Amino acid sequence: MDGVKQLSLSSVPDVNNKVASTRSVSFLSFGELFSQAIEKLNQSQVKADNAIKDFLAGGKQDLHQVMIALKEAEITMQLAVQVRNKIVEAYQEISRMPI
Repeated sequence: MDGVKQLSLSSVPDVNNKVASTRSVSFLSFGELFSQAIEKLNQSQVKADNAIKDFLAGGKQDLHQVMIALKEAEITMQLAVQVRNKIVEAYQEISRMPI
């Protein structure tokens, strides 16, 4: 029984190290987060475009990689559109509030 307790306790990660490491993390502003998200969106679109061009030119890209890159770009774009829609909806809701 002691072996089981030792095994189970040794598998529990040290929580204090994780708490200390999260305290040193600096927070990004909304503008910085938004800029990073737009940059990732652009990178996924460029990656998909490059995959298509390489595939059509007979490069080393196979059809599966091209389709995965296209789907990633599509999902990233859908996420960006939904975030934009929520921001516009929140703005409209705030503008309708009486002063």
